[in-house]
Amino acid sequence: MVLGHALDALLSPAARAHSWVQRYWELRGITAPLFLLVSGWALVAALDQRPGAARAMYGRRVRRAALLVFLGYLLHWPGWAMVKWLGWSEALEARLFEFDALQCIGFSLLAGATVLVIAPGNRSRALMLAVLAAGVPLVSGAVWKLGPSLPIAVRQALGSEGSHFPLFPWAGFFFAGALAAQLFRLLRPGWPQGLALVVLGAGVIGVTQQISPDWSPTSPWLVAFRVGEGLLVLGVVSFAPVVLSRRLAPLGRLSLWVYVLHLPVVYGWADIPGLASRVGPTLEFGPALLVGVGLLGASYFAARIGRALRRLIRPWRQPATSLNISFSDSQRV
Repeated sequence: MVLGHALDALLSPAARAHSWVQRYWELRGITAPLFLLVSGWALVAALDQRPGAARAMYGRRVRRAALLVFLGYLLHWPGWAMVKWLGWSEALEARLFEFDALQCIGFSLLAGATVLVIAPGNRSRALMLAVLAAGVPLVSGAVWKLGPSLPIAVRQALGSEGSHFPLFPWAGFFFAGALAAQLFRLLRPGWPQGLALVVLGAGVIGVTQQISPDWSPTSPWLVAFRVGEGLLVLGVVSFAPVVLSRRLAPLGRLSLWVYVLHLPVVYGWADIPGLASRVGPTLEFGPALLVGVGLLGASYFAARIGRALRRLIRPWRQPATSLNISFSDSQRV
């Protein structure tokens, strides 16, 4: 996602015109769905088998969800100059309440954590998650029709023209990931779980190929197609050696802060311009890719420094990892 944003902001028109860059742009369509799918997977995968584990973690997950929603809206703060210029108008409200991936994950996390608490059994959890995974995309078209009659903040969150990652249908990816984790949590991680994910992903894609494609933003077909692709990716990742998982785990634990740090650098924040304005679409693919890799590394190390400082300031509280999964049992998430 970091590399995709950097390339989107910096690639020149000539570089974008290359056929292989266009193929990459098509592949990049899986990035955001995979982002939400993995978030839903982690919701269930982080739970142990003890009774009451979901209830014990509920408070921390509510706080995590609130943090995601807060950061999501903070990243879209337009700055005081823009506020004064626009005044309190619909244009300002639309800027203030832009609904992006972090808010979508935050509200989905809150709903998913609640489902895990009120449905303690494996079957009841799977059933409720399946209803959400299928129901959210199926009713998205009807929800979007309510848009003109709703306040702007609610309209942006639920779905309407101009919304980036509205709950309908994007929350469907989150609950599809949670459902897959719930269905396969009894399988041994690694090859058994990976093969099951590949089979399920291929099956979902196979079903979508029997239906006429629909690329509209409220399309249940599109959600199902991207979910199938995402499950295939998760299946392939499950085959990776455990040593690779251990090496990538620190980056995974800091992924939220890497995401939060890189966005203002690329697109700017408030009155501070980012690379999209300072450099613009002027670079060839190689230099733009180097900038993206450098930005990924800089964001990661800045996040590590921030975590180290928090440990010094608050040594009595150890920061929670995003998943709290022991890699000794070969978990790849």
